[in-house]
Amino acid sequence: MKLLIFGNKHQENKLDGILRMFDILCKTQVDVSVEKGFHDYLSGLLGEATPHVRVFNAEQLPQADVAISLGGDGTFLATVMWVAQRGLPILGINSGHLGYLTATSLDQSEEAIRRLMSGDYTIEPRTMLQVAGSDIDTPHPFALNEIAILRQDTSSMIEMETRLRGTLLTTYKGDGLVVSTPTGSTAYNMSVGGPILEPTTSCMILSPVSPHSLNMRPLVVSDDSTLSITTHSRAPHYQVSIDGETIVCSTGSTVTIGRAPFVAKVILPKDHNFALTLRHKLLWGTDHR
Repeated sequence: MKLLIFGNKHQENKLDGILRMFDILCKTQVDVSVEKGFHDYLSGLLGEATPHVRVFNAEQLPQADVAISLGGDGTFLATVMWVAQRGLPILGINSGHLGYLTATSLDQSEEAIRRLMSGDYTIEPRTMLQVAGSDIDTPHPFALNEIAILRQDTSSMIEMETRLRGTLLTTYKGDGLVVSTPTGSTAYNMSVGGPILEPTTSCMILSPVSPHSLNMRPLVVSDDSTLSITTHSRAPHYQVSIDGETIVCSTGSTVTIGRAPFVAKVILPKDHNFALTLRHKLLWGTDHR
């Protein structure tokens, strides 16, 4: 089995666990390659103790069977950006804080690797979004969590004329609009009052940010829908955020959002359960008294 490992650069207090994980991988005799930026980070901290593995450039991915994301949700989203189009399954190992998107923690990496090697896991397909527009200039116009349209550096609200499958839906007025996948329903969408959905649901969510009108509520539509959104404002620019990557767009321009032509393949334990995830990571059912 060939593995690609991506990681973030803020894990100084996790080095012992990271070294144990690499030691386990070496003992299983798998072919391990590490993304160059993460490898350089580890080399700067560990020197000669840096694991002896292959190094790759994320823009030129070698052939592999599985990608491992070592970090938090931000690292997982970055890994998806690089590998989803290649159809690589992704195993998220959390060494950050919440790690909502990740399947396991660094402390449990030995068990996770054992399951991976034995095939004791499931692959869950996750819908992704794609955005296009005259100002959208990025090699990765795809999102696993959300695409958000937001006002930029001004107190003036923006007006987002939104068409659903070519028919005028409404003009949202406020600070912005979040278009979310079911996976992203627990991210920005949840923070602006949108609904939580099971990640495998075939839909996307439109949730206004600080709407000017109280009757503007979140809306769930089929994920085969296409949205065309033209944004107007007194300000000359607004922002489009693609899973945190911000692009500045000219007021009056239109962006189109729809389902991406591929999915993210997320590796999960066979006993994974959505209800338990809500209870353990969002503390549902926890008595806070």
